[in-house]
Amino acid sequence: MAHIHEKIDFTVAIFVVQNDRILLIHHRKLGKWLPLGGHIELDEDPEIAALREAREESGFEVELLGERPPITEAGTRALLAPRFLDIHRINETHEHIGMIYWARPRSGTMTLAIEEHHDIRWCNRKDLEVLEPTMSNAVKWYCLKALEEIR
Repeated sequence: MAHIHEKIDFTVAIFVVQNDRILLIHHRKLGKWLPLGGHIELDEDPEIAALREAREESGFEVELLGERPPITEAGTRALLAPRFLDIHRINETHEHIGMIYWARPRSGTMTLAIEEHHDIRWCNRKDLEVLEPTMSNAVKWYCLKALEEIR
């Protein structure tokens, strides 16, 4: 978990969709239903962090979805744009700038990261309404938006 500064960090959230269901984890430390994700390490770009977090937290190799500008040249590599960005407060003195990606699983077998999560599961729209504990309005909105956009 890289902390770049005591006041702010950069993170990724990966909303993985397959067959009109979204992959969610019940985070052990936070006690919340969340997408896959975590801190961007100091030696990573956001894409690499998203791919690593998805693999570590779910067992899946994923395909990140979005648009990549065709501008790669010497000294410059275009990155896949996140679908959304947000900033969210972790505690009174610390915030995260979140890069929110849509993704599809490419390969792998779903695996629970027992050190980090109580549960991992695929959820449809109806499941989002009955998860306990309930998820935040922001996470639910992102889930529904991802399900709407990824068919």
